[in-house]
Amino acid sequence: MRARRLRKASIACVTGFAGANARLIACGTSGLATPVAPFLIAAILCVAFSGCRRPVPENVEPQAIPEVSAPAPPTSVSAPWPNFRNGTDLLGIATSALPETLEVVWQREAHDGVTSTAAIADGRVYVAELSGNVRCLDLRSGEEFWHYRTIENEDPEEFAPGFNAPVTLSDTAVFVGDEEGKFYALDRESGKLLWPPFGTDGEIKGGATILPPDDTGVERVMFGSHDGKLYCLNAATGEKVWEFDTLGPVNGSQALARSRNADGSESLFTFVAGCDKPFLRVVNVADGQQHSEIHLESLMVASPSLIGNVLYFGTPDGEVIALDWTTQQQLWLYADKQRTQEIHSSPATTDTLVIIGSRDKRLHAVDRATGQVVWTFETRGQVDSSPVLVGERIFFGSADRHIYAVDLSGKEVWKHNTGRRISASPAVGDGHLVIGCEGPAGPILCFGAKE
Repeated sequence: MRARRLRKASIACVTGFAGANARLIACGTSGLATPVAPFLIAAILCVAFSGCRRPVPENVEPQAIPEVSAPAPPTSVSAPWPNFRNGTDLLGIATSALPETLEVVWQREAHDGVTSTAAIADGRVYVAELSGNVRCLDLRSGEEFWHYRTIENEDPEEFAPGFNAPVTLSDTAVFVGDEEGKFYALDRESGKLLWPPFGTDGEIKGGATILPPDDTGVERVMFGSHDGKLYCLNAATGEKVWEFDTLGPVNGSQALARSRNADGSESLFTFVAGCDKPFLRVVNVADGQQHSEIHLESLMVASPSLIGNVLYFGTPDGEVIALDWTTQQQLWLYADKQRTQEIHSSPATTDTLVIIGSRDKRLHAVDRATGQVVWTFETRGQVDSSPVLVGERIFFGSADRHIYAVDLSGKEVWKHNTGRRISASPAVGDGHLVIGCEGPAGPILCFGAKE
């Protein structure tokens, strides 16, 4: 099996030291490696080692959390999972139920594995693979309806730009961006291109966000790129509506916040954090103009969740933060000072808990009101997978090759050994859970009840 080729050096920022390999990654760079001054290498190495991390602050005095409820638990198995975290508030809560006992309904190999999160709707699952394929599969059998590849050559040994970004569905289209910066819109029924791929100058790692129609009725889709831009396109034609300069690579998917204006109308805002400096930029999605800028103590590299006016997110410094974007106040900060590791997972957020994975090999459950730890669950590998709440169970993957389910007290209730590392996040819809695994011939697995 061939080795997957080196990708362009385009990633958010220096992300730390793992095992014996320091990853030296320039903020916002793209292209092949070039000679770097020795003093700069030393500086990057210093940041990369955990001993040179920003000191974890003392516990922040918790502020009052607004009393806004998360979605109700699922009551039906026939509910979709249309985007990365199942909605524009990115809560990671499934609206579909799962059987009490999960079985492998089907599995199939992906030539180079899967790190993307699938989407599910109308009895079909849409999966984007590192081999450059987007596939539409029957949710109950795994049989293929169609596939689209980023190059014309169908030989799996022929390199094609692959997908790390999650899949997003509208009523008629499949949206996803690839590792070389192209953004695709495919017809959901046929897999045909709806319009020529929209090109950016950096990898696309975050999922797209479907925006409501504007005042003229134009449907829009929004996504970020490692070229330091947030883009809004006409969803029907692919024409650019606006772009916003984020001053640094965009990694995650964008949450949407609603704000009531004085005249009774409603404005929609989203949030991006480049790696030029730790600032959160609030952007009005109507016109792509910056509304405000909020200083952060650390970078936000993964997607936040949103309840009311409060954003919840992890940081590369191993912290979990609650931030009120309207008052620009940090409400609380949680960190385990004894095992500080980067957080690349996005949280599942309920009325009472913020649940998030960490590279310290644990799943953390934090009290949403106070920021105090409620419990942690130990695995044997890094947890970059973003957890999903399904009723009273939380599902997530680990680099230790297992998919886990724990209950709301942190007790393990189920696990499955896939034999491969998992960094992708579960998609839960129509009574099934789908997740992909890393590596050559990494499997795509579908769990549910066998018919």
